[in-house]
Amino acid sequence: MQQRQWYRQFWPWFLITLPLCAVVASIYTLHLASSGADSMVVDDYYKKGRAINQDLSELQRAEQLGLLAELSYRDGQLALVMQGEHNNGEAVRLRFSHPTLADQDLDLLLTSDAAGVYRHRPEQALMEGPWNLQIEAFDGRWRLHQRIVLPIADRLLVRAGG
Repeated sequence: MQQRQWYRQFWPWFLITLPLCAVVASIYTLHLASSGADSMVVDDYYKKGRAINQDLSELQRAEQLGLLAELSYRDGQLALVMQGEHNNGEAVRLRFSHPTLADQDLDLLLTSDAAGVYRHRPEQALMEGPWNLQIEAFDGRWRLHQRIVLPIADRLLVRAGG
């Protein structure tokens, strides 16, 4: 009986396939790990930490001014009404930042209409779930901040001091 060549037998190919699968899986895992950055990791943590102190003074200034914001989101349109000692007609910056998905964040600079209402119709609908909402003066003198959950049932009140 004549013996077959090694490449025509089952066991050599079986033994080669196992390590080959591990190599392919490792290459795929490396591709997944390097294809996207983690948006939750902050490189300049020291700078971010120092900015927190300035944020606190802006929040305290909003409390001194007695600011109150009323936000509604109906039919794909945001409407914001400001109350308290602020300059009527001054532009405000409205930021929706998602806790985990930085590419979903929305940063708007709004001006009021004749009735004092700030309006904006985002190009894409805001995703349901938790959001960090910041409303601040365009020059950064004061800031309101609140954690919200979308969708908003009727209206949302954002007060200075939480």
